[in-house]
Amino acid sequence: MCGIAGQFGKVDPSFPPEALRSMLHRGPDSQGVWCAEDVAMVHTRLAIIDTAESGNQPMLALCEGRIFNVLPSQNVSPLAAEKCPTAQACLVFNGEIYNYKNLREELIQRGEVFQGSSDTEVLLRLLVLDGEAAIPKLQGMFAFAFWNNLKREGLLVRDPLGIKPLYYKAENGLLKFSSEARVLLDGDEAPDVESIRDYFLWGSFQEPATPYKSIKQIPAGGLLRWRDGHSEITRWVSVSFRSTNVVKSDASKFARKKLGESVARHLQSDVPVGLFLSGGLDSSSLLALTRQILGPQARIQTFSIGFHESQADESSIARRTAEFFDTEHHEWIVSSDDATREIPHFLKAIDLPTIDGFNTWFVCKLAKKHGCKVALSGQGGDELFGGYPSFKAVPILHSLHGLLGVLRPFCTLMVALKKIPKWQRLHLFLAGRGNWLQAYHCQRGIFTEPEANALAEFFGGTKPSPVDWHIHNLADAGSEKVASLEASRYLRNQLLRDSDVFSMAHGIELRVPFVDLELLSALNSIPANVRYRPHKNLLLDSVPELPEWLRQNRKKGFAFPFEDWMRLGFGDMLQEACQGSPVKPETWYQTWAVAMLKLRQTWQGI
Repeated sequence: MCGIAGQFGKVDPSFPPEALRSMLHRGPDSQGVWCAEDVAMVHTRLAIIDTAESGNQPMLALCEGRIFNVLPSQNVSPLAAEKCPTAQACLVFNGEIYNYKNLREELIQRGEVFQGSSDTEVLLRLLVLDGEAAIPKLQGMFAFAFWNNLKREGLLVRDPLGIKPLYYKAENGLLKFSSEARVLLDGDEAPDVESIRDYFLWGSFQEPATPYKSIKQIPAGGLLRWRDGHSEITRWVSVSFRSTNVVKSDASKFARKKLGESVARHLQSDVPVGLFLSGGLDSSSLLALTRQILGPQARIQTFSIGFHESQADESSIARRTAEFFDTEHHEWIVSSDDATREIPHFLKAIDLPTIDGFNTWFVCKLAKKHGCKVALSGQGGDELFGGYPSFKAVPILHSLHGLLGVLRPFCTLMVALKKIPKWQRLHLFLAGRGNWLQAYHCQRGIFTEPEANALAEFFGGTKPSPVDWHIHNLADAGSEKVASLEASRYLRNQLLRDSDVFSMAHGIELRVPFVDLELLSALNSIPANVRYRPHKNLLLDSVPELPEWLRQNRKKGFAFPFEDWMRLGFGDMLQEACQGSPVKPETWYQTWAVAMLKLRQTWQGI
């Protein structure tokens, strides 16, 4: 997992060095810059596969088939022509290609001769030979920029499920790109008031938007093609949660096989792989599968965080699970003082404002302390197997809106009398059209639409346009609709984005075996009423190694004791940040949402 940046078009000489300096916290092992007249490529490396210099980037393909690795000592701008006189293509790549060994063998059969053992070289040679047709062959998490020097064409590509971020800024025929939006800031960006409004609705910025009109995200599964100052975006893959209902029996055996295959893919590394263990079913299932794949003698490091406040603490369950599967377990019981001490560093690391990610910050710091460089996370399990309360609540809300009929105005009035955020969202849902996205917001939202509009005008300077509540191409079953909404909104725009930013802040590559296109496509063959059974029973049936006491532990959801911490620790700082807000935050998460937008600008000086 690394950082990439660069530019297509006549190169601004100051941009690559500035971009490199901005990304030095992403990937501590190596940095590289390559510039030519109309292209610049920047890379900061976290070496996981082929840790030698042969894996360094930017990586250039020469016309005679040789590979040229830009080394730190060669970070010159522009690169002297005699050092690479016949450059055919250049690649900067962030992520992992899990099937790179199979692709490498296929390329060898086609006559390719490799100089190193990295997945980057496999990807570069594949793109040189096959162009865009190579992209659907990739299994993994990735964001990369590829420059075809013969066609004078640039590509920006992002993985199917949006695990790896990629931002771009197009202006005056130039295209700048980066793993982080803040690298593209030049101090003169106009705010995107609609995206700020959506941030207050959902707690994160919804792709392709950012807080700025000029900076966008490549969508998950997206491809941007740039040539002669013009760019277009297409999707190279589409992702669906729609069941095909092919598998009628032995669903648990089928799911077990596919889960094992995904975990095995994600364990590929030239450095040891650890595991973040929360005490829940998802991470515990990953641990059971990892132990089965690696064998009883393998050393596995696990990491968890807990709290002194007992109502939020599940560290004892994680500790017991680690003992059951015989891991080398590390834990951090986080106190209010710890949170107060860490929050300035957390704020400095934030790329886009978010109401999440503090837990990732702590567990990544713990893993870094113990020398871990790659870790598995259970994110995505709830979306695959229906673990969130929303899988039950959202279909009920959607049905309730229609069933109330003529009684809806009376019920709406009664609900409006309760001045509690959740009830206020319910009031507006009942008063509205009651579609699936509105039902999902009623369950998952942060502020109501009028409140979000007022906050967006306060921070953005103008009134936003009305919210577009329409959503298309949802599956038929209610559980599938919720899975699609959870994956495309909460998982992609909040969990995955925050995990990338805060894991990279500590030099950790975070891998998510549940967020895997091959696994998702396979599970889509299981009927929805089997796959999304209550309490994630399909997952439980698929991993019988889990001990009974863990199987009986009902999902609580990972929660920080924010209310206690805000009262005892850093609450004054958050409250001060909320001063002048046109909407008074009523809950900790509303306070956090307003404060993060304000404090991010203060701490990062932007």
